[in-house]
Amino acid sequence: MTVDPEKAGVSHLNIIEALAAENIEARPVWKPLHLQPLFEGAAYYRIQRGGVSDDLFRCGLCLASGSSMTEGEQSRVIQVVEQALEFKCAERQQYSR
Repeated sequence: MTVDPEKAGVSHLNIIEALAAENIEARPVWKPLHLQPLFEGAAYYRIQRGGVSDDLFRCGLCLASGSSMTEGEQSRVIQVVEQALEFKCAERQQYSR
């Protein structure tokens, strides 16, 4: 999942924190190889400014998943993500009045 902080009012890290507070595992997307110390200075071919992998790393998160997740567990993850987004939207509306 990717999150545009300007549109959502929260970052992917805020959503990860909200999920962690409910004991739901989530994490940032893997760091691209060209950003890891081992590959520092290695040839890197960009297809666009910043590259797709950079954008995914900057705003992406991996949600709890698995073939054994029940619909109830999936709904719980969805609910916490929705609450994190709704809380920030309500907070922005309150301050814009």
